[in-house]
Amino acid sequence: MRLPRLRSALAALLAASLTAGSLLAAPLKVAYSDWPGWTAFAIAEQKGWFKDAGVEVELLWFEYGPSMEAYSAGKVDAVMVTNGDSLVTGAGGAKNVMIVALDYSNGNDMIVAKPGIESMKDLKGKKVGIEVGFVEHLLLLKALESAGLTEADVEIVPTPTGQTPQVLASGAVDAVAAWQPSSGQALKVVSGSKPIFTSKDVPGLIYDNLYVSPESLEKRRDDWKKVIKVWHKVVAFLKEEDNIDEVLEILSSRVSVTPDEYEPFLEGTYVLSGEEAKPIWEKADGLKSVYGSSKISDDFNVSQKVYEKPADYEKYLDPSLTLEVIAEMAK
Repeated sequence: MRLPRLRSALAALLAASLTAGSLLAAPLKVAYSDWPGWTAFAIAEQKGWFKDAGVEVELLWFEYGPSMEAYSAGKVDAVMVTNGDSLVTGAGGAKNVMIVALDYSNGNDMIVAKPGIESMKDLKGKKVGIEVGFVEHLLLLKALESAGLTEADVEIVPTPTGQTPQVLASGAVDAVAAWQPSSGQALKVVSGSKPIFTSKDVPGLIYDNLYVSPESLEKRRDDWKKVIKVWHKVVAFLKEEDNIDEVLEILSSRVSVTPDEYEPFLEGTYVLSGEEAKPIWEKADGLKSVYGSSKISDDFNVSQKVYEKPADYEKYLDPSLTLEVIAEMAK
């Protein structure tokens, strides 16, 4: 009689140790920065949802550029960046794999022009302040293309994104390209300025995603799957209208602004539910697919000599975990 009981006890002990083992494993270190679709992970952190899911996650706050540097230096397991910038990081030797499409920019990235300039066509022969080679440069090229213009039709003034409001206010340029909060600050400091083109005009040009090191993904695949499940819990919370006040309180406090100031940032970010993310993972040309969008970013990076040869961008994309989670959610 003792042997079956012993086997049962050992089986229970093994199951408990496996569960505890996941919680006792080293925390997954994730670098994130000031973008609503990334800052939203603070909701899961505050509510204890990672621990509830059986996975330890350490969210580490950085400025955007330093977050990529931390990832490249191997200080974190994962980083949240745009699909175009993931290719830049990869070209530098820090390989990464996208496992979640978190959101796409839906107006936060803007071409902001001084008073008197009403459209992209009015920029012909004018000066535009941008951070050359970054995603706002790509946005500018798409904006010019929409107006039948090319980069040769404007004068580019290299400008760090964080300095764009001051440069526009100084009168040194006629327009700037920036993302929130810099784009919003530019609109505030230059009376009568306006956005003449935004990422809402090209949805899918800028996808914001979670990228993981191949080594961590291989060793901790089940834990990363738990992270994805927690993310979808965050998305459901974000999309529930009754939660908006709490959402704005959590996100705004993380970046030290008021909820009212933060609300436009959230509105300019389209956070993706599981069903909305599913078609984005289908291989196709154009901006409705993360594959097509990444190809456009890769072409841009090569044209700007950010790196020399086209990237094998499909190697940066792994939809398997997200699709598994979506299928489980649908049951």
